[in-house]
This record gives sequence, structure tokens and C-alpha cells, in this order.
Amino acid sequence: MIGFKPKKNRHQLESQNLLDMIPVLTNRISVVQKAEEGVTLVLPRRSWLERQSVKWLKQPEAVQIHLDDLGSAVVARCIGNQSVGEIADEIHKHFGEAAEPLLPRLAKFMEVLEANGLLTWQSSTEMNHDKLTAR
Repeated sequence: MIGFKPKKNRHQLESQNLLDMIPVLTNRISVVQKAEEGVTLVLPRRSWLERQSVKWLKQPEAVQIHLDDLGSAVVARCIGNQSVGEIADEIHKHFGEAAEPLLPRLAKFMEVLEANGLLTWQSSTEMNHDKLTAR
């Protein structure tokens, strides 16, 4: 079928525990700027339609997403060396009760990042395999 993309290991991802998954920011994010009030994600407009909107409609060349303190702390840890469970523990230690309800918020935040193509998942077995091959 034309235009049909099968889901990448959808069954395999559904069968894994979210707390064991390892989030990794995609290379679509060109710059992560750290500011005093939080992190700003900068996403350049790369598709043909986006480039036309920049040229003809005078849209900005990049989309900026300003994150609060909690979002900034989560995004800073999505570099591929910590699982969601470890990130949740660190966030709870740092923010305490201000982050509650932590796990539903964290799951929804990562779901939104993934839906927008900003986050991919690496399983904990892949990370362990990468560590073993690096030695």
C-alpha cells in the first residue's frame, strides 16, 4: 500500500514497562538552550511546507518551546543513560511534593514529546548491550 508505514515494534514496546524504558531526545532538536527560567527547545522548520511558510508568511525559522522547571529537569535527563524510573526518582528527590502526581504527569509529558517526534525510546536491554560492546 502506498504511504503505509508499519508501526515499529509496536507490540514489543507495548509489552515493556514504561519505568524500564530509556528516553532519548531525537536529533530533530537542534539546540537546547539553558536559561535562568528553564530550558527552551529550539526546533528548526525543515519540511518543504514549513520552509515555504517561513519564506512567504514570514513565520519564524524555528519553533521555540519554553519549558517550566519540572519539564526542564526531565528533558535534561533524556539523554539515553537513565530509565524513566530513575528519572522519576531524581525528580521526586529534587522537587518533592511539588511534582505530585509524578508518574502520570511524567508519562503524559513523555507521550506528548514522543507524539511530536521529539523523543524516541531505547529499551534497557539495548542500553546494557551498548555498554557491553563499548568495553
